[in-house]
Amino acid sequence: MRQSIIDGAPEAAATLAQKSFVLGIAPLEAIDQGFVPGMNDVGEQFTLRTVFLPDMMAAAEAMKAAMNVLEPVLKQQGTERPCAGKVILGTAKGDIHEIGKTLVGTLLTAHGFQVHDLGVDVPSDHFAAAAADLAADIVGVSALLTTTMRGQKAVVEAIEHAGLRPRVKVIVGGAPVTRRWAEEIRADGYAKDAMRAVALVQGLMGSHSDTIRVS
Repeated sequence: MRQSIIDGAPEAAATLAQKSFVLGIAPLEAIDQGFVPGMNDVGEQFTLRTVFLPDMMAAAEAMKAAMNVLEPVLKQQGTERPCAGKVILGTAKGDIHEIGKTLVGTLLTAHGFQVHDLGVDVPSDHFAAAAADLAADIVGVSALLTTTMRGQKAVVEAIEHAGLRPRVKVIVGGAPVTRRWAEEIRADGYAKDAMRAVALVQGLMGSHSDTIRVS
């Protein structure tokens, strides 16, 4: 299972997920002990720059394939993964880039978070409304352009104006985004890549027992 994720092999991952039923492996065990460790391995290699974005995307697709097999069975059994927290993701107003955001969403889902993806070019008030409606714990705002980074600040302000702070945390990311910018706009955190984003979210939620370690 682990190797199918490392290899970025969706068909193999789906097949192994199916075989886990025959072998009597519980779906939660297959996810948490079989597939997620493979995703962590690839993520750590990505952080060390020994693999690259296409490898991460391939691993994420393999993870999705496994989850597509296992999650319906969890629901049929009336079993649910413990929810690590509710996260809303979206790309700032005026920005249509989504690869990084989508990857973060896949990784967070693999680690037990409920993820609601608002898509791209999302107005700041939509983030605030979704955070209120879904009782979100964390809102993540991506921006790949310097001109759309201002949308991240607008999201922080919209959530503040909605009276959702400090309960709802806001994190930001994207190629031009820096820790200094995050501090300037009063965001709760910044991550420069997908694995660091997962570690950041886990830290904000206090999930210290299984927090990903990244340097």
